[in-house]
Amino acid sequence: MRYKNIFLPILLLFVLALSACSNDTKETKKRLQVVATYSIIYDLVKQIGGDKVEIHSLVPIGANPHEYDPLPKDLMKTTDADIVFYNGLNLEQGNSWFKKLLKSSNKSGKDAPVYMVSKGVSPIYLESNGLEGETDPHAWLDIRNGIIFAKNIRDGLIKEDPSNKKFYQKNADAYIKKLENLHAKTIEELNKIPKEKRFLITSEGAFKYFSKAYDLQSGYIWEINSEGQGTPSQIKNVVDLIRAKKVSKLFVETSVDPRSMETVSKETGAPIVGTVFTDSLGKKGEAGDTYYKMMEWNTKTIIDALNE
Repeated sequence: MRYKNIFLPILLLFVLALSACSNDTKETKKRLQVVATYSIIYDLVKQIGGDKVEIHSLVPIGANPHEYDPLPKDLMKTTDADIVFYNGLNLEQGNSWFKKLLKSSNKSGKDAPVYMVSKGVSPIYLESNGLEGETDPHAWLDIRNGIIFAKNIRDGLIKEDPSNKKFYQKNADAYIKKLENLHAKTIEELNKIPKEKRFLITSEGAFKYFSKAYDLQSGYIWEINSEGQGTPSQIKNVVDLIRAKKVSKLFVETSVDPRSMETVSKETGAPIVGTVFTDSLGKKGEAGDTYYKMMEWNTKTIIDALNE
């Protein structure tokens, strides 16, 4: 009888533990399974989806989303996903890796829950020889387009998970307000800089949307990341532009090899004065590790440098 009295409480504790594990599994399963093609979309989904979503980013932080070779885990995650968000505007489709992944994961059908977050953006087109008419994918560098991305993500989450509509709407409203304030502040600060000093030279021509939104001129070594970047003719062209426009400051991106810009700096005598984010967030715990922080860093870096 004594042993029986000891055994029953232990058995009860065991049953409760199993029940808790089962509940945890159910809670995990309840969360919407989301795949984002790269880190910027990953963060936007996280800001709006919060703890109602579990997100996997295909392209890891620091890697190039223009060209990517999906891993087996990417195929598994995409196959199991309740919803997939991608940039569009020729980012993922340029080298067709994303289309192949969707086909392999049975997500390429008309009714599959795959959403293009740039829907509604006014595109800017490439100008380089052989690329004319293709869209420039870097729309997120205009904060107003970041807001469009956020709204499309909100709508996609609500459509696939209507029971949490109020949660997604509340998060999106608060986040969009933050982005609107940052956009207004960027315009205000850049307007204080004389127009002739507002010239932005980067390695990749990713800042066309940013320059158009905030009234800057821009130049670059190559127009879009590809295998043929940093060629002698590209470097000569940007060196000629820098000299003609008397540009005195250069910027380099976190996601590219800095050696081409270092060559331009040596040729022109113009120093590299800042590092900016384009195709990827910063690593967790470092500068620019969210979309908001990335854009805040970029605008502050550019404004501070051009103000000197």
